[in-house]
This record gives sequence, structure tokens and C-alpha cells, in this order.
Amino acid sequence: MEDKQITEQESLLLIQQMIQTAKAEQKDDGKGWIVWGWVLFTASVLTYLNIELQWSADTYIFWNLFGLVTIVFFVYESIRYFFFKKTQRVKTYTSDLFARLNTGFFLTLMLIIVATNVGITPQKGFSLLVGLYAFWVLIYGTALNFRPSIVASYIMWGIAFVCLFIDDFRWIMLLHALAVLCGYIIPGHMANRAFKRVSPAPYK
Repeated sequence: MEDKQITEQESLLLIQQMIQTAKAEQKDDGKGWIVWGWVLFTASVLTYLNIELQWSADTYIFWNLFGLVTIVFFVYESIRYFFFKKTQRVKTYTSDLFARLNTGFFLTLMLIIVATNVGITPQKGFSLLVGLYAFWVLIYGTALNFRPSIVASYIMWGIAFVCLFIDDFRWIMLLHALAVLCGYIIPGHMANRAFKRVSPAPYK
């Protein structure tokens, strides 16, 4: 069977779509930031309300639930990755950088969580977490040349330093919620809008 010859107009359209796809590759759709941002924000606010209204004697009940959901999510993702692999995409420098960054982030995240449970106070632990979020956001913002994330990272670092000097866990939770709102949720929605503007239309 002979290969179908495409017209000059179709060729130009295909090239244009390839260019748009390349542009989209250098963008983040923001969905990950939005989802995790709202989950962290909700856990922080519910923990604050739990302390204020004394819903439960366990101060960290909502964070324990968050940890359980996170474990289930990573088990699901691991099973999907190893047993239900999708067609592998072309590997790029950016995707490789983000894959290594994500690995480093989650290993450091686990280190801080363990340290919080065996040594440092939760107040100081959350300060370190916000600082880690800021570093993660800065790298992503720099790699993608996304200024809102770069600005947000410095705001988050400022919040992390403030947390170091606060002992009231209620205020720590409110500041943690503010940090993820500024660093994850708002830039995430902005990135999502920008991604949709450059995403290529399906080729017909």
C-alpha cells in the first residue's frame, strides 16, 4: 500500500502543530500544582479548625489522612507505571530534569517528615517544608521561565522564615495554607491558563 501524499497546506499545518507542541512541552499545565495545592491548603485549614473547635483530640488527624491518601496515590501510580505503561513519549531535557527534581523533592520531603516525628518540633518541621516547597517552585519557575512561580518562591521563603519564630501551631497552619495558596494554587491556575493558550489543536 502506497503512502498517502500530503498537500503543501497540510504540510504547513503539520509543521505549525509541531511548533505548538514544542512550545507546550516547555509549559506546565499547572494541574499538579492545583491539586496538591488545594489538598495541602485544605489539610492546613481543617487542622486549624480542629484545634479551634476541638473536633478531635488528635491534632494531626487531617495530616494523617493526607499521608494515607498520599501513600495510596503513590502505590496507584507505581502500579500504573510498572504494569500499565502508556506509549513512551520522546524524552527531553526538561522532562528528564523534572523527573530527577521530583525524585529529589520527595526524598527530602520524607526526610523532613521523619525528622519531625523523631526529633524537631512540628512547628519547625512545617517551616522546613515550606522552605522545600519554595525551592521546588523556584526550580520549576526558572526551568519553564514562568515568572509567577519565581516570585511565589521568594514569598514562600519569607513565610518559612516567619514560621521559625512562631510557636503557636494554629498560626503555623494558617501560614502554611497561605504559602501553598501563593506558591501552588495561584501560579497553578495561571500556568493552566497559559498552557491552554499554547496547546495545539488536535490534528485532523
